[in-house]
Amino acid sequence: MRAILGSYDSELAPAEHSPQLTRRMREAEDLVQKVHAHSSEMEAQLAQALEELGSQKQRADTLEMELKVLRSQAGPAEQSVLLSREEASELRLKVEELEGERSRLEESKKQLEMQLERLTLLGDYDQSKTKVLHMSANPARGARQCLRQDQARLQEECERLRQLVSALERGGPVPADLQASCLPSSKEVAELRKQVESAELKNQRLKEVFQTKVQEFRKVCYTLTGYQVDITRESQYRLTSMYAERKDDCLVFKATGPSGATMQLLETEFSRTVPELIELHLLRQDSIPAFLSALTLDLFSRQTLA
Repeated sequence: MRAILGSYDSELAPAEHSPQLTRRMREAEDLVQKVHAHSSEMEAQLAQALEELGSQKQRADTLEMELKVLRSQAGPAEQSVLLSREEASELRLKVEELEGERSRLEESKKQLEMQLERLTLLGDYDQSKTKVLHMSANPARGARQCLRQDQARLQEECERLRQLVSALERGGPVPADLQASCLPSSKEVAELRKQVESAELKNQRLKEVFQTKVQEFRKVCYTLTGYQVDITRESQYRLTSMYAERKDDCLVFKATGPSGATMQLLETEFSRTVPELIELHLLRQDSIPAFLSALTLDLFSRQTLA
């Protein structure tokens, strides 16, 4: 500072030395006072900061002590929490086992109730709670007795039949008691033979009548419709017109659909000669009777013109 003032003084003239120096001194003193004031303020702030730092450090020490205390207390608490979790898991497993056992018991209870109801419907009862009166002439007892008698009779008959089969397999003579009890008499055999012959004769007559009626029906159909119908194979029918020019001129229809409700014309050598009739009556009009009628008229006209 003095060096600065000295430089200022050397630059000033002698006349101006005293007032200028005084002014410089005042400015320097003001500057020094400001520096001292700023330094005091900074020292005060530093002291306050140090004081706050001490209080914060003291608070940090207090918090660290509290944290140590809490950690020392948290050890047993965590162990108790772990133990409580294990106990809860065990209790949960026990609850699940008890629930399963309860479900099984309920299912068993339902089955027992159904069995009890079925036994009740069958006539079962609790002898300790229900008193049953039996009739002297009980129909059920009589029915059981008849059943036992029938069973004994059937067993005796089965035994006789076994003995008869054994005797027949050996090829020896049949004992008289078995022959009398098991084999039919000659009169019964003759009667059975007569019945068989009568049934065979009746069957033969029915076949002859059926054949006659079938031939008669075919002739009537041929006379009325002009077509002879023959079954070539399953679900296929051959139609031959009485006005056909050749013996091989025929139409073949195949039955399709449920119960043969739909008929389909199959291609033959003769069907290829009448494409116009097929186009008009089958494809456009969808009428087999119209097609057959038109074909009959066409063949009839050919024979008439010839």
